[in-house]
Amino acid sequence: APTFFSVLFETETSLEAEEKADYPSAGTNSIYSAILSRNEAVKDAKRLKTFLELRDKYVKKNVVFEDPLFPANDSSLFYSHKPAMKFEWKRPSEICENPQFIIDGAKRTDICQGELGDCWLLAAIACLTVNEKLLYRVIPPDQSFTDNYAGIFHFQFWRYGEWIDVIVDDRIPTCNNHLVFTKSFRKNEFWSALLEKAYAKLHGSYEALKGGNTLEAMEDFTGGVTEFFDLPEAPKELYSIMRKALERGSLMGCSIDVGVDGSAQKTESFSIFLGNLCSIRQALSATEQETRTDQGLVRGHAYSIIGLCDGVEKDTTIRLIRLRNPWGWVLWKGPWSANSTEWSTISIADKDNLIKQTVQESEFWMSFADFTRNFTKLEMCNLTPDALGCDERQSWTVSVNEGRWVRGSSAGGCRNFPQTFWTNPQYRLQLYEDDDDPEDGQAACTVVVALMQKGRRMQRHQGAKFLTIGFSIYEVLMCGQNQHLQKDFFLYTASKAKCKTYINLREVTERVHLPQGEYAIIPTTFEPHQDGEFILRVFSEKKSTSLSHVPLQRKLLQPEEETEEEKHFRAIYQKVAGEVSTQRGLGTRTMEGCCKALQLTLPSSHQDMQICANELRTIMRNVLAKHNEMKTEGFSLETCRSMIALMDTDGTGKLNLQEFKHLWKKIKEWQLIFRRYDENKTGCVSSFEMRNAVNDAGFHLNKQLYDIIAMRYADEHLNIDFDSYICCFVRLEGMFRAFNAFDKDGDGIIKLNVLEWLQLTVYS
Repeated sequence: APTFFSVLFETETSLEAEEKADYPSAGTNSIYSAILSRNEAVKDAKRLKTFLELRDKYVKKNVVFEDPLFPANDSSLFYSHKPAMKFEWKRPSEICENPQFIIDGAKRTDICQGELGDCWLLAAIACLTVNEKLLYRVIPPDQSFTDNYAGIFHFQFWRYGEWIDVIVDDRIPTCNNHLVFTKSFRKNEFWSALLEKAYAKLHGSYEALKGGNTLEAMEDFTGGVTEFFDLPEAPKELYSIMRKALERGSLMGCSIDVGVDGSAQKTESFSIFLGNLCSIRQALSATEQETRTDQGLVRGHAYSIIGLCDGVEKDTTIRLIRLRNPWGWVLWKGPWSANSTEWSTISIADKDNLIKQTVQESEFWMSFADFTRNFTKLEMCNLTPDALGCDERQSWTVSVNEGRWVRGSSAGGCRNFPQTFWTNPQYRLQLYEDDDDPEDGQAACTVVVALMQKGRRMQRHQGAKFLTIGFSIYEVLMCGQNQHLQKDFFLYTASKAKCKTYINLREVTERVHLPQGEYAIIPTTFEPHQDGEFILRVFSEKKSTSLSHVPLQRKLLQPEEETEEEKHFRAIYQKVAGEVSTQRGLGTRTMEGCCKALQLTLPSSHQDMQICANELRTIMRNVLAKHNEMKTEGFSLETCRSMIALMDTDGTGKLNLQEFKHLWKKIKEWQLIFRRYDENKTGCVSSFEMRNAVNDAGFHLNKQLYDIIAMRYADEHLNIDFDSYICCFVRLEGMFRAFNAFDKDGDGIIKLNVLEWLQLTVYS
């Protein structure tokens, strides 16, 4: 059955349609950073100082800190348009008297949305404030505008498997002496504005925060595992799941899909570009009216879920839910809203208790039934991947793997593309023990698989958008053989589990129950040929192991049985070799005879019986001209130089006949493999098939090397011609030979000084 996907529109996206764009997908955490860094002209050798080091340094100097990595100019605000309004960056002491970092604790009332479409972020911050331990993990409390003040603050975020410290100065964008973006209802409190600034720095600019998904920020604040519920298809026990999640400190948000009629495609634009604050508010109000439901809710807008309550209405138990709108002025008008008649149906004590729980005008109650009818998406971030159906926490094992989809090599797309699906990265999962309390009495292992794409928001200025991603899980019956599964396996094998849908979220998560055994997890994009980096996290209740699909090793080639043509060709080479061994000093006449036997044209006189790269190129062109099945004009000069480097045993930089004989034998072996995968007889092989060709030649590599080969040798159509194909194989053969020569004790480790390394790489 074909795989389907759904597109989850980001909340509060821009009013302008975004076009798809190609972009370079290398990031600072890329597995290729070591390769790419060698081409950088300048490297900053200064180490990054910690917050305390910087703060103490500036306090001692009596100077306020200015962040050079996130300067107070337009580059930190936007990347696509220059705003008409004039921003002025000010420190809190320039905005008000007696500025404070936090007043009476960080509360959700301290989060008031400004003129930036980041309600998804503010909804997550509001959820964060209900858990003090989590809050002060993100917002270290030992900061102030009085003690050791130096204009420097720091915040901590979870980023792709690790916690990082983000340092900012306290210069904040203002207009007419008012904060333009997030602010507190107290004019002299600034923790929320500075937290937003640090998060903007993490992603490159304030504009990069325009439009997003609450789960994304929740995960960055906790390092937890996210889950997504489509409310029209939510499980019956959803209320119980949410109640237990809140009890365990999980963060939750919700939203309403934007209508498909096009009348309200987006909720908020990056409205700083619209002019002055007055026109911004007018434009925002017009947009609100377009997207607001009859009951006062806003489509495409992110709400925080603060609490649940079981109330009694006329002797009937009713379930209520408390939500928060970061805007504060657009609230629910239906049953259980502020002035609804439903409040008269419960006791005064219950009414006072419920109303007391709401804070300011930004929060409201509604019945759970109305919640599920009006909202379409529920986003949940569990601090640990504990089963919400259980009353006690369980211990989980976690495995983290980083990977990459590379166009033409390992970006094979979903199962709808069977010719390339098998080329996607593969990870082995071994499950050894069943759960202690299996569901429905069925013995199984509970596994949470979380696939997260990396760096896309930071790359927005390059045109990047979230890819549509997902994954499938297959049982592997041949356990212990850690080999990349081939095309035929997936053509005739059904998956054991998969994500419910492919979707354009930063992370896709699925909770599955599997019998003991070994499995292959296949993370993919929906469409093939899409570059991207990802992190794959696997959580299991019991012991599990997640492995990369192929270890790096070298396997000796088992050549196919020789054809009659090959036997005749070898006999000629034996004759040539014999002549060379007995007549080493022969001149041009004997060389002419050898070339005549080989049906070659002698390029020039050879007193030394050796040929250089140019002459090898001429000989190869004549050889290949005799093979009509090879649609190639010959080898490039660079490829011929690599051939000589591979076969040059005497260090002359040229080839004698013996070396030439070995070279031709190699080329004939590799040519047979090339013809096997050149199915359309076009003189090219697909970069996806290059993996199989490399394996057939005896080179067993890891997925990173397959990706590098595709990037290095494939053309814009993802094809590799015969010249590039042979050049690749020549260099692989040469590098393996060189490594084995240096690996004296056979332990798979070599040690080279810089000159040895240069000799090895320059002459290749």
